[in-house]
Amino acid sequence: MNKATVSSLKNNLSAYLRKVRAGHPVVIYDRDVPIARIERIESTGSSADRLAQLHARGIVKPPMRPISAAQLKAALADPLPRKTSLSAALQADRDDGR
Repeated sequence: MNKATVSSLKNNLSAYLRKVRAGHPVVIYDRDVPIARIERIESTGSSADRLAQLHARGIVKPPMRPISAAQLKAALADPLPRKTSLSAALQADRDDGR
C-alpha cells in the first residue's frame, strides 16, 4: 500500500492515479494521520452486488418502503412553497415517516 501526504498528492496526482489503476491503493495522510484511501473501482461486479456489499458494511440502508418511478417523479415535481422554512419542511418529512 502506497502512502501520500496531501501536498504530495496534489503535486503528483497523475502518478498516484497510475498506481491506483495498477491496483495499488494509496492512503492519504494529513499531518501523519491517515484520512483517506484511494482504491481502484472494480468494474467486474454488478451495481446490485456493490450495493449489497455496501449494505452489509452498514454504509447504505435499503428504502423503508418501495416507491414507483411515477411517485418519485411526482414528489420531485412538487417543490416547496417559497415561504416554507427548512425546519418546517424537515418536520413535515418526519411526520410523514420519511
